Amino acid sequence: MAEEKHGPFWRCYGSTRISQRGQIVIPAEARREMDLKPGTKLLVFGAMGKGGLTLMKAETVTRFLRRATSHLSNLEEMLKEQGEE
Repeated sequence: MAEEKHGPFWRCYGSTRISQRGQIVIPAEARREMDLKPGTKLLVFGAMGKGGLTLMKAETVTRFLRRATSHLSNLEEMLKEQGEE
């Protein structure tokens, strides 16, 4: 399926079940579109109140945190400069 620039934020790729060993299968289409290969590290986040789980690539979370830290550092510098004036 072609990637849409302005498509929906969330997408349903199908369903899966938890095995006796606690494993799940990620649908093939999701693995292809998200470039998930054997060995890809995923982080598992849980919603409060047992509402659901979210899987994210560890590298995506790391990249987001690096950008956020950089933006916060820039903001901190701007606030310091404002306080010195």
